[in-house]
Amino acid sequence: MISNPSSNKPESAVRIEHLKKTFQDIPVLKDVNLDIPKGENAVIIGQSGIGKSVLIKCMVRLIQPDAGRVQILGRDVTNMKADGLNAVRKKIGFLFQGNALYDSMSVRENLEFPLVRNNMAGTKKELETKVIRALDNVSLRHTIDMMPSELSGGMKKRIGLARTLILQPEIILYDEPTTGLDPITSKEISKLIIDLQQKYRTTSIIITHDISCVELTANTIHVLKDGVLYASGKFEEMKGSKDPWIHNFFN
Repeated sequence: MISNPSSNKPESAVRIEHLKKTFQDIPVLKDVNLDIPKGENAVIIGQSGIGKSVLIKCMVRLIQPDAGRVQILGRDVTNMKADGLNAVRKKIGFLFQGNALYDSMSVRENLEFPLVRNNMAGTKKELETKVIRALDNVSLRHTIDMMPSELSGGMKKRIGLARTLILQPEIILYDEPTTGLDPITSKEISKLIIDLQQKYRTTSIIITHDISCVELTANTIHVLKDGVLYASGKFEEMKGSKDPWIHNFFN
C-alpha cells in the first residue's frame, strides 16, 4: 500500500493563509502564509515596525485582518463569532512585552485572577495548589505574597509567564520576552521557555530581536520582510545564509 505523504505532515497549531492588513492606506501585512506545527517553538524576526506584533494579534483577532484566513488548532477563527472565539482564546496564552501584571494585586492575586475570571478556580485548596504549581514552574514560590513593585524585571517576566501558564494553554505567544533584561536574565528566560515547552508540549510563537534568544529557543525561524514571509529555516541555515538581508540579522 502506498502511503499518502501528507499523512506524515505534523498537525498544525497555527495556519495562516494570504493574510493582509492595512493601516491608513499603508499595507503592513501584504500576503502572509505561515504554518506552525503543534509542539514547535517558532520564532518570528524582522525589522522594527515590520508587522510582527500585528501578525500575532491577527492570530487571536485582537486585530481583525482585512483578508486571508487564520486557523488555530484546526478551527477557522477569521470570522468566528464571539463565543467561539473566546473558547479558542482560552487555549492561547499571551505573554505581553510589559508583563501586564496588576500593580495593586499581590503575586498570588495576579495568578488567581485568570482562574477566577474563567471559572477555573475550583475550591480554595485547589486554587492554592494551582497558584503554587505555577510559581514552582518558574522557581518563584517565595514571591507568592509579594507585590509587583518588589520584583525585579526578570522576576516580573517569570510571574507573567506563570500567570500565562496557569490556564494550561496549548499555544503561548511571546512578544519580546527578553526585552529590557540583562544578558544573564535573558538567557534564563530563554531556557525557561524551552523547559516549559518540553514539560507541557506547548506550541510557542516568539517575537524577538534578541539573537541569543532566537538561537536558544527556535525550532524554526520565520523572517518577515515587506509584508510577506521572506524566509524560514533552522538557526544554522539562517546564520549561514548568503542573502545579505538575512545575514545582517545573524552576524
